[in-house]
Amino acid sequence: MIIERTEHPGWLSNAFLVADEPGGHGVLVDGNGIVEPLYEAIEREGITITHVLLTHEHHDHVVDTAEFKQRFGVPVVAHALTAKAVGGVDELVADGDVVQSGELEIRTIETPGHSAGHVAFLVNGTDCLTADCLFKGTVGGCSARGETYEIHRRSIMDRLMTLPPETRIHPGHKEASTIGEEWEANPFVRVWRGVDPEGDEPCRVQGEDATLILWGPDYDGTHKAWVRFADGDQIVGGSRVERG
Repeated sequence: MIIERTEHPGWLSNAFLVADEPGGHGVLVDGNGIVEPLYEAIEREGITITHVLLTHEHHDHVVDTAEFKQRFGVPVVAHALTAKAVGGVDELVADGDVVQSGELEIRTIETPGHSAGHVAFLVNGTDCLTADCLFKGTVGGCSARGETYEIHRRSIMDRLMTLPPETRIHPGHKEASTIGEEWEANPFVRVWRGVDPEGDEPCRVQGEDATLILWGPDYDGTHKAWVRFADGDQIVGGSRVERG
């Protein structure tokens, strides 16, 4: 299998080429504005692109969708809620649906929370493009509290963390990891597993009283915070949290 990644220098978002073999078939997953290296890899390896896959609708992951479609003339594939948000989607996928590209079997895993139509793509059972749900050493944020937080937690713990530990993950930002590594070392996963305790530090989030359950790392070298309000939990960027 061939997996090529580009990373935007500002957004740190990833775009991917996934192909079965040199001279074979493949797909593009998301677009981050830095796609020339992927085009070079497609030409160098002689890959026939069959689909463009979108994990979710946020701008730093869909900026190249129209260009991909025009350049390769292939269908753009996404969840129905993503399609509604961005337009230009030709085929819809839901949980368990499979996209076939040559020898690649790409199974859709619905992972809502970071966004309502968020999906991950499991390729040949060995590699999972987790987008903004699960990163190396941290997790994605969820913009709403309460039930949205719980949906997000379940997407990580009940969907992604049930994959075999050797499964390689390719997040929507920064470096790859494995399910096993995240099970053992990801601080959010460790608390959800009951291995590490929840925190109880009082804090304020954009002027509102809350409890800081976990102060963790983020993929960009800053922090991600799990906070608890009177009406539910939320995962937010550390810059929104006032401590001490």
